Amino acid sequence: MARIIRLGATGPIKVEPQDKPIFICACGLTKKSPFCDGSHKKCRDEPEGKCFVYNADQERTEVAE
Repeated sequence: MARIIRLGATGPIKVEPQDKPIFICACGLTKKSPFCDGSHKKCRDEPEGKCFVYNADQERTEVAE
């Protein structure tokens, strides 16, 4: 099921202090919610001011806002 998520984040949120850092997803694309699985790499090149929809295969399509 596709979801529309409007976020400006293109990377994870680092949570400290821990023995090891924990990264929480901030892009909405992770399949291991709430933890980052690196899926944000797919949205790093999104142009600012554009809106995209990602399908279940994490393919993106630009949509009008």
